[in-house]
Amino acid sequence: MLEVCNIAFSYGAKEVLKDVTFAAKPGEIVCIVGNNGVGKTTLLKILATITAPDSGVIRAEGQDIFKYPLKYRRNLGYLQESPALYEDMTVKSYLKYRAMLKGEPEKRIRRRIQEALNTCKIQEVMHQTIGKLSFGLKKRVALADAILLRPRTILLDDVFAGLDRTMRFDAKEIIKSVSAFSSVVLTGHEMTDLAKLATRFLVLSDGRISASISTESLNEIEIVSRIDNALKGVVS
Repeated sequence: MLEVCNIAFSYGAKEVLKDVTFAAKPGEIVCIVGNNGVGKTTLLKILATITAPDSGVIRAEGQDIFKYPLKYRRNLGYLQESPALYEDMTVKSYLKYRAMLKGEPEKRIRRRIQEALNTCKIQEVMHQTIGKLSFGLKKRVALADAILLRPRTILLDDVFAGLDRTMRFDAKEIIKSVSAFSSVVLTGHEMTDLAKLATRFLVLSDGRISASISTESLNEIEIVSRIDNALKGVVS
């Protein structure tokens, strides 16, 4: 379980995040939405321990992630909006390298790679050089990297950006499948797609979580309407 408690962060004099608090349980797909520049990517970078908060605590499985960062990262999958890949490597060799870098025992690496290839539907390109792949396939490779070791926490920043309709559908199916063993926190702008995926939406406004919207028993139109109202400050 991921617990985010009273997180604050500033860029110089500009306060970006103020008292951000929420939790994400295993099996949940929590989507953080908000206007451009509100701090969604910054929040995910903090959750990934790339950036340290000014104050507040984040716990994974009850432990402070900044006190035990190596242990936390071993159980973390993180997909940046523009993932950095080693484009001169083949897909399979890249995933093997990443598994070794993350400390996976050699006897399990082959199985982990095959699981990730199958889940992300990239078996057919596993021997191809990453640099020769389309943007959508590169993003699948990056997603395969994020889920490679069946991490307990998965962070996905603007996960559908640049993907066509078919690839967005495939990405949704991948995320749903990995949520069985992970707490998933993601961001994005494609509300219709996200409404079909997320179990809960958190609206980030003025540096705080201004609304929490459970998708249970709501249809996609109702979900998008409630998010729009929350972004406009309308109480529903």
